[in-house]
Amino acid sequence: MPQNTYIHKPSQASAERRWHLIDAKGQVLGRMATKAATLLRGKHKPTYTDFVDCGDFVVITNAAHVRLTGNKMTQKFYFSHSGYAGGAKTTPVARVMEKDPRKVVYMAVKRMIRDNRLRRKQLARLKIYPGDKHPHAAANSKKAA
Repeated sequence: MPQNTYIHKPSQASAERRWHLIDAKGQVLGRMATKAATLLRGKHKPTYTDFVDCGDFVVITNAAHVRLTGNKMTQKFYFSHSGYAGGAKTTPVARVMEKDPRKVVYMAVKRMIRDNRLRRKQLARLKIYPGDKHPHAAANSKKAA
């Protein structure tokens, strides 16, 4: 009995996209970002193919109310470097959360998706909002558990 490898067609994948709504209020950042990354990549589907962009749309609301465990709010830093000598910058998570909480959630999800050609396309389907309101109510969003 031969087993054939199933390869999902990109045209078929774009036709099957769904919308998922994640409420981040009180959820732990890492666990919520893992769910979002799984939905964006399409790993929850039986037709998952790793080199085809077969993921869904993800809407994350209440990003300002996401929770970090332990002492991460004071001890965790984001590191960036300009490329020049002495160009290292470290920014504490607390300051980023005050300025724009969407960025913290975005970076957590981004860093859970493999760095390849599909990542930019997959992250384009991620919509993050700091409060309850979002303009995607007409997209009949399904609540992600």
